[in-house]
Amino acid sequence: MAQQETDQQVENDGFVVDTEDCEARELAHRERGTARPITVVGNPVLHKECKDVTSFDDDLARLIDDMFASQKAAEGVGLAANQIGVDQKVFVYDCPDDEGVRHVGVVCNPVLEELPAELRVLDESNEGCLSVPTAYAELARPDYAVVTGQDAEGNPIKVRGTGYFARCLQHETDHLYGRLYIDRLSKRDRKDALKQMEEGTARYETVPNA
Repeated sequence: MAQQETDQQVENDGFVVDTEDCEARELAHRERGTARPITVVGNPVLHKECKDVTSFDDDLARLIDDMFASQKAAEGVGLAANQIGVDQKVFVYDCPDDEGVRHVGVVCNPVLEELPAELRVLDESNEGCLSVPTAYAELARPDYAVVTGQDAEGNPIKVRGTGYFARCLQHETDHLYGRLYIDRLSKRDRKDALKQMEEGTARYETVPNA
C-alpha cells in the first residue's frame, strides 16, 4: 500500500482526534490528488446506497487524495465518494464546528448513531450541497452527531461533531445511503431548491446528467 498518513489519532474514549495538523494533512492529500468534476442531483450514483469499502489499499488511498482535491476545488467542507461518481462508502471532510475549530478527516463505511432523546437538540440552519449547486434551504438536524466507521487503513473509528460539523457528518453519511438533503425537505421546499439550482451557475466543474 502506498504511504498513507494515519490522519486520526484516537482519544481515550475512542473518538478520533481530527483537529491537529489540519492544514498539513489536508494539503498532503490534496497535492497527491487530482480534482474531479462533481455529480449533481439526477445522476443515478447519488440516488442509491453505495457499496461498502472492503479493500483498504492503494486505490482507496488515491481516491481519498482525489476527494480532498475535489472538495477544495469546489470550496466544500465535506465530500462523499458518489459526489465524484464513485460507488463506495467513504467521505472526507474539512469542516469547522460552531466554535471555529477545524476538523479534517476521512470515514469509510460510516454509520450514524441514534442519539438519546436528551441529546436531540435541533438546529434549523440553512443547508447546501455541492451536488445541488447554488441552492440552499433550512433543514432541522440534531446539533450533535456521532459517526462510527473505519479509517483509510481499515481501523475502527468514531467521529463526533457539534453544530455545523455535526450537520456535515449527517449530510455526508446521508449521501452514501443515497439520500440528498433536499430529500428531507417538504415537497414545496425541495421544488424551490431545485429551482434555485436551475437558475444558478455552479462555480466548479460538474458532470452533466444524460
